[in-house]
Amino acid sequence: MGIFDVKLVPLLIILFNSVWSTSSNSISESLLQCLSTHLKHSNSSKEIILTRNSSAYSSILQSSIQNLRFLNNSTPKPKVIVTPFHESHVQAAVICSKKHGIQKRFQSGGHDYEGLSYVSYAPFIIIELFNLQTIHIDVKNESAWVESGATLGELYYLIAQKSNVHEFPAGSCPTMGVGGHISGGGFGTIFRKYGLAVDNVIDARIVDVNGRILSRKSKGEELLWAIRGG
Repeated sequence: MGIFDVKLVPLLIILFNSVWSTSSNSISESLLQCLSTHLKHSNSSKEIILTRNSSAYSSILQSSIQNLRFLNNSTPKPKVIVTPFHESHVQAAVICSKKHGIQKRFQSGGHDYEGLSYVSYAPFIIIELFNLQTIHIDVKNESAWVESGATLGELYYLIAQKSNVHEFPAGSCPTMGVGGHISGGGFGTIFRKYGLAVDNVIDARIVDVNGRILSRKSKGEELLWAIRGG
């Protein structure tokens, strides 16, 4: 059986910048202004930036919370939920949150029972990646580019449509986000023969803490090395 060396696009693999902030209201306003400025060329900025007053804010926040104890009113909520449709939107969220000293939490599938991707006790935003789901399968080269918001089930399905002799060594839960799963190693049932999912990552496009998009060829070799476990 063949195996995919997956070229992963893990837009959630970002160097975290965790800084405690003050003056919550003024920072919220400044953050929104910063995001609006960086997204001024986007026709869907209202769909990308969700404040607590947005109609979709609560439903999106609650939809991916797996542990119900985090649904109570005492659990800290993000100032903003950013739902990028393009990597430039991720850049904007990273740049603006760093500028205003706000923590970032990332979700690709929400398969998280500890609240690490949607809770912080310092002011924070959530970068929700469910719109970044593009998958390109290249059977000839036995590789695939996969955006972080795609799920394992979607990846497996598209592989099966393209080939009946290829597989990708990852987990068995189809609803897990590819980005989060691989960033944690990616344990699967065939790892004894083919290794972990992360062992099969051969390239990546990464938004770093300064908002730069890096790939393996554009000064991202060390970050790729870190993604693969060092």
